[in-house]
Amino acid sequence: MRKVCPNLEREDALDTVLEVPVPELHRDAPSRRRRGAGGGKVKSWVRSRMVRRNGVAAPPPSRAEVQLMLGVSGAPLVPQPVVARKAMAAGRRVEEEEEETNSKARYIVEQYVAAAGGEAAIGAATSMYAMGKVRMRTTMNKGKVMGVATGGEVSGGFVVWQKKPELWCVEMVVAGGVKMSAGSDSKVAWRQTPWQEAHASRGPPRPLRRCVQGLDPKSTADLFSTAAWVGERRVDDDDDCFVLRVDADRAALRARSTGDVEVVRHAVLGYFSQRTGLLVRLEDTHLLRIGESAYWETTMDSTVGDYRAVDGINIAHAGRTVVSLSRFDSADDADARRGRRAYATTTMEETWSIEEVDFNVLGLSMDCFLPPRDLLLNDCNKKTQQKQKEDAVGDHAGKDAGKAVARKAIVPAMTGLGWFGPAKVVAVDDTVDDDK
Repeated sequence: MRKVCPNLEREDALDTVLEVPVPELHRDAPSRRRRGAGGGKVKSWVRSRMVRRNGVAAPPPSRAEVQLMLGVSGAPLVPQPVVARKAMAAGRRVEEEEEETNSKARYIVEQYVAAAGGEAAIGAATSMYAMGKVRMRTTMNKGKVMGVATGGEVSGGFVVWQKKPELWCVEMVVAGGVKMSAGSDSKVAWRQTPWQEAHASRGPPRPLRRCVQGLDPKSTADLFSTAAWVGERRVDDDDDCFVLRVDADRAALRARSTGDVEVVRHAVLGYFSQRTGLLVRLEDTHLLRIGESAYWETTMDSTVGDYRAVDGINIAHAGRTVVSLSRFDSADDADARRGRRAYATTTMEETWSIEEVDFNVLGLSMDCFLPPRDLLLNDCNKKTQQKQKEDAVGDHAGKDAGKAVARKAIVPAMTGLGWFGPAKVVAVDDTVDDDK
């Protein structure tokens, strides 16, 4: 992992970017090994889980479990791109601003900005850097007959850089030296893992959910600037909160869908404390339709806290995220929870803490957010192949052989489901690919 360190010899010099060694705890390799060529894929984990006896300590997670945890909770994205929030004019009330359908939500966001440090402090931060520790574990519930299988636990660390909500980069390293990296250069969002080459997410680039979890108040305010107020709710039995909801619009859902997979909905709810005005909880629900009858739903529930002031900005330094990945029989109604029967539920839990946070990082240029070279080469090769196919179609127009070539040219270069939207649906992709 990379870490920005100050130059102690010269005060006016740029900070030095150093490679941070992975702690000895994270070097311990998992005791399990892959079985066969497909053992390292997520589908082997989904289909080959065995129920462990109660009372027996869980062994270290398998490689497939580590891949699942990193793919699902490593670098999830928010439902849709955000636009810069227009600050409310000083000395004017919400009712005096231009007419809006939800003035309550606007007021709650303004209160959050004030509680997070104020418009001046947040606006002065042009970039952000954070380094922290993370601990993840998995469990799988297959119903009353199959029982509950508890997976192993893995620890690691992560580093996040961000210049704008759509300009970010994250690196995460866990036990065994397994590294996941993801980022966005404001044009394309990408991710890279040891078991899969660099690939781009479908649709326009979106902010990193991890930054919205109390690390970057500006991204949080921008995300909920178009939110709707849905009511009030008590969190942890002692904190009354205002609840705001943001739903991905149809254009964003269509951009992330394919012929085989439809993103039905993706919504995020933010819980803002009435006592402090800060964000204390973040939920989002992601529903996919695969084929005609299979529905997969991913829910993420994050609690954030331990706010501390850094350069005048209140930043959350600890939190916990619980992720549930479920498949439902949705023949009647996929949107009605009461009428659905779950085949299996996989639960992942992530506990994180922030060790270092800094703003206005010197030397953080656009080059730090460029996609990997593999992704650029793959895009170039795909464009070349597409051009060659189009040329072949033109040369054989009007002939029987040309018709066959034309049909072949319509087939996308990347078959299967591919990567769409947040990486948290990685298990669904591999499972459906294999079924085909």
